Amino acid sequence: MKRIAIVEDEAALRENYKDVLQQQGYSVQAYANRPEAMRAFNTRLPDLAIIDIGLEHEIDGGFTLCQSLRAMSSTVPIIFLTARDSDFDTVCGLRLGADDYLSKDVSFPHLIARLAALFRRSELKDASNDNNPVIEHGLLSIDINRMQVYWAGTHIELTVTEFWMVHALARRPGHVRQRQELMQEAKIFVDDSTITSHVKRIRKKFLAQDTLFDCIDTVYGMGYRWDAQS
Repeated sequence: MKRIAIVEDEAALRENYKDVLQQQGYSVQAYANRPEAMRAFNTRLPDLAIIDIGLEHEIDGGFTLCQSLRAMSSTVPIIFLTARDSDFDTVCGLRLGADDYLSKDVSFPHLIARLAALFRRSELKDASNDNNPVIEHGLLSIDINRMQVYWAGTHIELTVTEFWMVHALARRPGHVRQRQELMQEAKIFVDDSTITSHVKRIRKKFLAQDTLFDCIDTVYGMGYRWDAQS
C-alpha cells in the first residue's frame, strides 16, 4: 500500500484530506508542522508527500521541509497544496524540488488524478533504475552485471549476499529496508541477528577503505537505509 504524508496545520483540512485519501486505498500519515513531519521522515520516508507552505508559526515552513525532504531523497514525489497561488510562490516551490504545485481550490478528483500520475512516473523511474546495470550515488558505484561495488573508485570485496544487500539499500536511498526485504533481495532465509551481522561486516568493509564512511543508517525497530546525505 502506498504511503502518503500530509503536512497541513489546519486540523479540519488535514483530517478531510486524510479521510479522502484513505478511501482511495492509500495509507496516510498526517502532521501539523515541520518538526513533527521531519521526526517521522527521519525514521521512514513516505512514498509521496503533500505539503502546505505556511505551517503554524513558520510562514515558509513548507519550503524548508521540501528542501530537507529532497536532500534525503531525490525520488520521493512532493506536491505543494496551498492557498498561496502567486507565480512567485509556484516558481519557488518547483525550484526547491517539488514535483507539482496545486491550489487548495483543486477538486478531490483532480488531486487524486495528480497523485496517480506522480505514482505512475515514480514507478516507471524505479523500473528504469531496476534495468540500469550501473547505480551511482555520490562515491558509491554498483556494477550489477559484474556484481561489483566501488567506493570512491576503489573496489569493495563483498560476498554475493552482501552485494545484494548493498544493492537493495542503495537502489532507493533514504528509504528504510526492513530485514525481511533484505533477506528477499539477497535470496537468503536467516534470522534477524544474521542480517545484523551481515550489515556489520558490510560497514567494516567500507570503513576499511574510508574511515569516514557513514552511509548505512540503522533505523531501530525497522531496518536499515542508505543515507543519501552522507
